[in-house]
Amino acid sequence: MQAVVQRVVSYQDGATEGTTEKELRSAFGETDIDPSEDEITKLVDAIEADPASADAASVLG
Repeated sequence: MQAVVQRVVSYQDGATEGTTEKELRSAFGETDIDPSEDEITKLVDAIEADPASADAASVLG
């Protein structure tokens, strides 16, 4: 899951609103991981708040 987050973080710099969620969903779509809507929301919020320290395990507990 963290690899997906790191991939999306690379798109975050200068991204327009909605890009983070779109890219996160796209990246998860290429894996066997099926996060809930709540997990997606939490990850997007964490990535947008502080991309450099976005950590899936910390965010999702």
